[in-house]
Amino acid sequence: MIPSLAALFEGLTAAEATVAVLVISVVAAVGMEFVVLRLARRYVSNTDTAYDDIVISSLRAPLVVTAALVGVYVLTQVPVVRSSVLADPQLLDDAFGRPALSVIVLVWAYAANTVVNRLVAAVNAEGNRFDFAPVFSNVWTLAVLVGSAGTLLWLWGIEITPLLGAAGVAGIAVGFAAKDTVANFFGGIALYFDDTYKIGDYVVLDDGTAGSVIKVGVRSTTLLTRDEVMVTVPNAVLNASKVTNESAPGRRRRVRIPIGVAYGTDVDAFEALAIEVALAESLVLDSPKPRARLRSFGDSALQYEILCWVNGPTRRRRAQHELNRALYKALGEADIEIPYPKRDVRITGELPADATRGPGGESVAVAATDRTAVSGVRRDGVDADEGR
Repeated sequence: MIPSLAALFEGLTAAEATVAVLVISVVAAVGMEFVVLRLARRYVSNTDTAYDDIVISSLRAPLVVTAALVGVYVLTQVPVVRSSVLADPQLLDDAFGRPALSVIVLVWAYAANTVVNRLVAAVNAEGNRFDFAPVFSNVWTLAVLVGSAGTLLWLWGIEITPLLGAAGVAGIAVGFAAKDTVANFFGGIALYFDDTYKIGDYVVLDDGTAGSVIKVGVRSTTLLTRDEVMVTVPNAVLNASKVTNESAPGRRRRVRIPIGVAYGTDVDAFEALAIEVALAESLVLDSPKPRARLRSFGDSALQYEILCWVNGPTRRRRAQHELNRALYKALGEADIEIPYPKRDVRITGELPADATRGPGGESVAVAATDRTAVSGVRRDGVDADEGR
């Protein structure tokens, strides 16, 4: 490179050499913008994926800036050029060389952060299979920031070894002082690699907190409950808790409707009616088909469970409401009894006069016999003391 540059600037005055370097830099930037990048954009426009478009559009600025500033760097660093220009070589290095490299580092750091974050967002939009947690973008941004800061310190000749030693001591102190924050940070990384959830999933924690994931950060995850209340949960807590993701592996969820019918009911007719009611509900999916299952023989009813599916966990409550209403109406029209507990009260013996008065002084009718004991309350087999 040096011999070729020496031949290029041979015979030129200092002013001519300076102008030549600047003209070459401008020509390189224009050629990068209107030739190289245009050809690249034309090529990627014919591909099926959008990832290459993101890369080209994100790297456009750093490529053009680098092509423009590399001439300035050459102007300050190549000996044959340094000896040919007007300014003092040391002044060139301080005023143009290092600032040019610093701008190049900053532009490329910004581009690297932008392209990765845009690729992560695009991959996230592809669906569950290619999900990337937003915490990855946060970690990448932090890494680019630290890397670019260290590079700039090195370019300007600032010794970073003492800084690294001090950073190690400070890191230990911060680790003890901010152990919860560090735990949340690594908890978020663990949640990402475990693929526990993603934005939009409906999750239920072991303490009963439930909601849709709307934000995943380095420190915490934000849930939006059905009451439209935002709940911020530290990642360390999520990592140590049992998290039920009701949106995975698919959004389809089953609804269970418990119902009891009286003994003596035509079970075939009841099951057909229940399935017909479930199929008529718009929230219920046609496949898998709704089913009616006899679960147990209760004290006063045949205990059934109607099973059907809805498209999403947030629709289950509404589907339960609509199905309960529809079943109640349909069973009433079909004259199918939904049994409920009945109480038989038998009182024996004579009672004091005030015992025939209610709390408000109203009369209470009682049936008395010759017995002197109160037999109690019967509630379909429930203990008498419990029914009082």
